[in-house]
Amino acid sequence: MKEIAVGLLGFGTVGTGVAKLLIENQSLIQSRVGAKLVLRRIADIDIERDRGIRIEKGVLTTDVESVVDDPDIDIVLEMIGGEDIAKDLILRAIRCGKQVVTANKALLANQGKTIFKEAAEKGVDVAFEASVGGCMPIIKSLREALVGNRIQSMIGILNGTCNYIFTKITDEGLHFEAALEDAKQKGFAEADPALDIEGVDTAHKLAILTSLAYGVEIQLSDIYIEGISRITPLDIEFAQQFGYKIKLLAISKDLGSSIEARVHPTMIPFNNPLSNVSGTLNAITVAGDAVGDVMLYGHGAGMMPTASAVISDTVDIARNLISGSVGRIPLLSFQMDRIRKTRILHIGEICTQYYLRFFAIDRPGVLSKVSGVLGDNNISIKSVHQKGRKTDGAVPVVMVTHVASESSVKKALSEIRSLDVVSGEPLLIRIEEEENDEE
Repeated sequence: MKEIAVGLLGFGTVGTGVAKLLIENQSLIQSRVGAKLVLRRIADIDIERDRGIRIEKGVLTTDVESVVDDPDIDIVLEMIGGEDIAKDLILRAIRCGKQVVTANKALLANQGKTIFKEAAEKGVDVAFEASVGGCMPIIKSLREALVGNRIQSMIGILNGTCNYIFTKITDEGLHFEAALEDAKQKGFAEADPALDIEGVDTAHKLAILTSLAYGVEIQLSDIYIEGISRITPLDIEFAQQFGYKIKLLAISKDLGSSIEARVHPTMIPFNNPLSNVSGTLNAITVAGDAVGDVMLYGHGAGMMPTASAVISDTVDIARNLISGSVGRIPLLSFQMDRIRKTRILHIGEICTQYYLRFFAIDRPGVLSKVSGVLGDNNISIKSVHQKGRKTDGAVPVVMVTHVASESSVKKALSEIRSLDVVSGEPLLIRIEEEENDEE
């Protein structure tokens, strides 16, 4: 039986899961592929630590370049992470004519253009299902299952850390800092969680998906990014009173002449399936002109879910090698010469509903002043709530608007901030629901 040799770069959490599946499920994979996938080499800076897997003698090495340069290795799996070293190794593997699998979302979002160009020129495949959504087959869906559709929009929860934090705030009333500390203690958040909580990790994934869905060039700097650290239990409580839950959403829409691509905390109604996605789970809804809405749901991170996606890519490539059909599916879903440049909408140009929260002195005439500012900026109020009453000091007041332009709302908030009856920094949360298109 034909053997296909695999080289693994990186023996950390995900790399360990990949090795575990390749070794322990070798017979199962072989029966599905029609060839034996052999884990020939594993490279890591630490080859002494016990990962709980029996590795044959001679497989482990600290020399990553020897794995990439080995002429007997057919597929290189890059699980190192980061950008500089990973990029150099992937490009080196491509230039050696090897097929590549990676889970490196940051690298692909920031430097994917260079990698995909070289791979196309060399005639090798680069697979990256594990870079977005863990075990959810969103990339395979966009590149294959939905290939006959014009993708109209994608809205998803793509970061388990943020989703876990929102779940703790919602279910237990914890403040952000306490929920984050709980996530760290349970291993759901990194020691430095900035990429997660500031929305950058989600934006990396959205950049990849936007390129695949619409066949456009997009850079991370094109995406509006806003994190979750300003959301409080008070906002969660008010959201529920209005019939919403708050989630960190990745939102991408094809508007024809332009593309929306944004990541920020968002209110969604209770009847939106995404509102029920809790804990560390991920989910994404894709709207296509033929299929309508399709939703994928599952674990977006973790050793085995991510390893499962890596193995899926590895098997796809192995099947291509067996049939001599490498390059059968375009790397970015579209043929390289059909990938277009288009305008990415600035956040100030979007139109949606808004939740506005500010602290105001509790006395007559305050709401009329605030309402006047909103009216002067063509913003119509849908609902108003005030929590508690005080004879001195400020009380929280929240408003939900009808559809308005972001630029008008930002201008109004700047004027509201300067009112002598308002204290502190007003908070804005965007609302995503179907009514937006009807109003």
